[in-house]
Amino acid sequence: MIRKNKIIGLLFIVLVLLCSFAKAQQYRISLLTCDPGDELYMAFGHSAIRVLDKGKRTDYVFNYGTFNFNTPNFYGKFAAGKLDYMLSVSTYSDFLAAYNAEGRSVREQVLDLSPEQTQYMLEFLQVNYMPDRRYYRYDFFFDNCATRIRDAMDLVLGDDLVWNDEQKVTDEKTFRNLIDEYVLRMPWADLGIDIALGAVIDRDATPQEEQFLPDYMEKAFARAEIQGDGPTRPLVRESSVILDFPKPENTMSSINPYWIFWLVAIVFVGITFIGFKKKKLFIGFDIVLFTILGLLGIVIFLLWFATDHSATKWNWNILWAFPGHLILAFALGKKNLKSWVRNYLLAALILADAAVVFWIMGWVSFHPSLIPIFLVIILRTNYLYYNIEKYKSIKA
Repeated sequence: MIRKNKIIGLLFIVLVLLCSFAKAQQYRISLLTCDPGDELYMAFGHSAIRVLDKGKRTDYVFNYGTFNFNTPNFYGKFAAGKLDYMLSVSTYSDFLAAYNAEGRSVREQVLDLSPEQTQYMLEFLQVNYMPDRRYYRYDFFFDNCATRIRDAMDLVLGDDLVWNDEQKVTDEKTFRNLIDEYVLRMPWADLGIDIALGAVIDRDATPQEEQFLPDYMEKAFARAEIQGDGPTRPLVRESSVILDFPKPENTMSSINPYWIFWLVAIVFVGITFIGFKKKKLFIGFDIVLFTILGLLGIVIFLLWFATDHSATKWNWNILWAFPGHLILAFALGKKNLKSWVRNYLLAALILADAAVVFWIMGWVSFHPSLIPIFLVIILRTNYLYYNIEKYKSIKA
């Protein structure tokens, strides 16, 4: 009787395993990679996970790149780095329809997972879609729609997943270099990003860290292998193009900061030359200049010290766009000049000179279009420092 019960128990276990194997076999899990779009929030592409249930004939896409515009204080939370993203689920047809309407290509990589790995991935997605688990604190570089998928693969496959990063061409790139590849055709956005982000993004990104960009993760999946659970095999069983559109031209807009800033520099050189000849300051131009620089400095300061953004720390743009410039602009507008103004002008001159020297030495990185702005700051602080006492009385 005992022997019969053992046989029945063993058969039951085998039956459960066979049912689990058959259930896992009916699923196909793949990585979807979407090309960049025309808007800034689309500029870096997108990644998602497709789960096709061939038995029930359902087809869903799990998307970690979703946020809710109706979140209370949406823009304040976004600016402060406190906005939560979430895992959402849509039908595959709806997902494709959205990208088809935007004219963005979509590619699929079907993953060669074992039945056990497939089951684990399904359970992982189901658990992470639970209401108390689907939200996460977004970080552009280290916790986004792509890195969440990469981390899921590392968790599900463990040591069986080998990324083969040594096969990657050794072209070391910083996080800033990687961003620049996608925003070259958006010069104003490129400028804004370079001003807002700090020196923490000027270190070389590892091959794993490069996967914060969907295109780079797609390439990483293509060279990865699964080892240890049988014969070594590629992570990707097959690849296909689902939607195919021409890539947007990687050409810069004609209205860009490069020539506009040089035009500003020419104007300031002209008024400085005329002022020197006529013994005038034309200080109204400086009030406008330092007001803009001061406001930029306040934004940089707040992003550095008052937000949770990890990439806005140690921002050396504050050397030339300093919050105190706003006070200088106010002081320059007064009829009677305070005695501290000349000392402040000298300090601003030194800081701008230091920014240029540090840039040349390769210690810091600034947006190339800022060269004429640096020249303007150096020119005007130097001119005012040496001439302001001649044309304005000093109030102690």
